Amino acid sequence: MTLDDAKYIREQVMNHNKWFEESIPMIASENLMSPLAKEVMISDFADRYAEGLPGKRYYQGNIFVDKVEIKATEIAKNLFKADFADVRPISGTVANMAVLFAFAQPGDVITTCALAQGAHISTCEFGAFGQRAVKSVNYPFSEEDMNIDVDGTIKLLKEVKPKVAQFGLSVFLFPPPLKELQDTFNEIGCLVWEDCAHVLGLIAGGQFHDPLREGVNIVSSSTHKTFPGPNHGMLLGANLTEEQEKELQKAVFPGVTSSHHLHAMASLAVTLAEMEVFAKEYAAQTCKNARQLGESLYELGIPVLCPDLGFTRSHAIAVDVSEFGGGKDCAKWLEDANIICNKNMLPRDTSAVRPSGLRLGAQEMTRLGMKESEMKEVAGFIARVVKGEDPAKVKEDVKAFKKQFDTIKFCFNEGEKAYAYHKLVP
Repeated sequence: MTLDDAKYIREQVMNHNKWFEESIPMIASENLMSPLAKEVMISDFADRYAEGLPGKRYYQGNIFVDKVEIKATEIAKNLFKADFADVRPISGTVANMAVLFAFAQPGDVITTCALAQGAHISTCEFGAFGQRAVKSVNYPFSEEDMNIDVDGTIKLLKEVKPKVAQFGLSVFLFPPPLKELQDTFNEIGCLVWEDCAHVLGLIAGGQFHDPLREGVNIVSSSTHKTFPGPNHGMLLGANLTEEQEKELQKAVFPGVTSSHHLHAMASLAVTLAEMEVFAKEYAAQTCKNARQLGESLYELGIPVLCPDLGFTRSHAIAVDVSEFGGGKDCAKWLEDANIICNKNMLPRDTSAVRPSGLRLGAQEMTRLGMKESEMKEVAGFIARVVKGEDPAKVKEDVKAFKKQFDTIKFCFNEGEKAYAYHKLVP
């Protein structure tokens, strides 16, 4: 690689930073790390390697790595009131793979939601579930409620008797009915697992639901969605046997990881510490913002799913833009206006390439200090674009609006510039 190549790459990264500085970020699976969390990401931890557990490493040089990992595990257990925590998975999907390796053999039955119902791709035949060759059986689903049908699910669980009952969605609007299913879980003796990647920060803040108190044995998660940390993963557990905990740890290493990205693990530790302080206020405001965004769009004539249920109880809303050209086209027009979101399947859709919907998240806007009044303005921008106004015209209004929101909130470095890091190198 020549110096010009390196300069080109750096220029594109800087262009990206500037673009997002002037954009409204609404991808439901993204967030902003705090400056302190970013600092440890570029520490010497980024150049090092660790295999195994603290005190039982295969390499030397991990004295301080061990201290950080032990502290991260301790905070995670405390924050989520968990009996077990493992901060080594390097992504949410890797955490899911660890659960599969620990507790499911090829051919075992696992119940889960379908992709069109909002499930994550790792649960699909072409994802991690398929790679493990488990048999995935989908729950009956209520499109009206955007949630699992309780009576139908009880019947299904008793019929197929899954080894593992798995829950969790990428379009996660409402908590799953775990309490109502608890007796059935006990009756069939299955392990209960929930992928909480999208709502982990809300759970930390006491919003949405409390899975480990509602019968879930294992929580898997990424750590960069409503939980505003690095691209990394985490496992939490409750009511597991000592042997099950060991199986899960063994599945993480050497099962699905070697070194576990020590800089990201340290960044996660910082974010866990910050969320001990800020999660409650942050999660509450995120949910308020999402509901207000849904209400405002609905009032502007943009169909938002589940109006009778208040649109959402999480950070995200699902919008039906089929009458305006569909999710693919609308997402591109919004991107042209510096409004960053994604097309998304709705339950009736059969194509992930040209779906009916958009998925909009409020968590990153909340991290930048936006509240309900700003959600009304954001809804106005979205409605203008979706209804056919020139995105280039809306873009200028978006850029002017975003100038008011360029600092990080709900962290130890509150008030520091969210995008200042791109100016550190002259």
